[in-house]
Amino acid sequence: MQEFKSGFVSIIGRTNVGKSTLMNALAKEKVSIITNKVQTTRTAIKAIVNREHSQIVFIDTPGIHKPKNKLGKIMVETATDSLTDVDVILFVVEANAKAEIGKGDRFLLEKLKEKKRNVILIINKIDKIKKEVLAKMIETYRVEYDFKAVIPTIALKEKGIEDILIEIEKYLPIGPAYYSEDEYTDQTERQLAEEVIREKALKLLDQEVPHGLYVEIEKLKQRKTTKGEQIYDIEAVIYCLKKSHKGIIIGKNGSMLKRIGQYARQDLEEMFGIKVNLQLWVKVKEDWIENDQIVNKFNTLSSKKSRK
Repeated sequence: MQEFKSGFVSIIGRTNVGKSTLMNALAKEKVSIITNKVQTTRTAIKAIVNREHSQIVFIDTPGIHKPKNKLGKIMVETATDSLTDVDVILFVVEANAKAEIGKGDRFLLEKLKEKKRNVILIINKIDKIKKEVLAKMIETYRVEYDFKAVIPTIALKEKGIEDILIEIEKYLPIGPAYYSEDEYTDQTERQLAEEVIREKALKLLDQEVPHGLYVEIEKLKQRKTTKGEQIYDIEAVIYCLKKSHKGIIIGKNGSMLKRIGQYARQDLEEMFGIKVNLQLWVKVKEDWIENDQIVNKFNTLSSKKSRK
């Protein structure tokens, strides 16, 4: 009889290389929000994957970047701290035509050398380069580090996902399941709702606005309608840095805020399985990204093991 294994796997990489897309593909659930904006993921988020002979707890982390404020600093600390107490690390890099190792990836390679963990290199978006370039890229990285495996993937199309899971299982310790089979994330419904609303805002708004946004749920409560149907009442505030940004988020006659709410409500209803009554407000909170009390909420370091 095959013994059951369990363990924690950190997903790290530069910003916008497809870490969140990869984790959602591995979990077969929407756990991390995905946009084409950089620095979308702000905290360490767990996804739980239950397999026949294993339970794998994945940790999606903020992308490595040069921090320009306190929020950025905490994001980078969260990512690097997640390397300390895990069984396997997935190092995600983006396929590039030059087959080079950039500054950000080199920085992470040095961190990996310090930690001495089981590391699997994931080369994502391989549909962007030719096979001979991919071969050269694999060779370049193998010279730099003794990876347990190198797996080319297209996370968006879920290619290579099963190969990654099989490879991870080789390096997991024998142990119990830490979460029940019906759990796929450690995030609360409040956190999931905040992230979904922020995702829609990131996708719809101009480039200069997104990094100055954060969402706070003020009310999240189930109730029965007069017809006996269950409904979720959710009230949320979208905070921004500038008054001019507030006008952009609201839009002409409230059109942009209405679109954000409409798309967010659709996702939330699918996620929670019941109807959602979503109310959104926009408020200005200048320099919140430098405010210790606010940015520390992103420093949950949920990447640390909580073995039950």
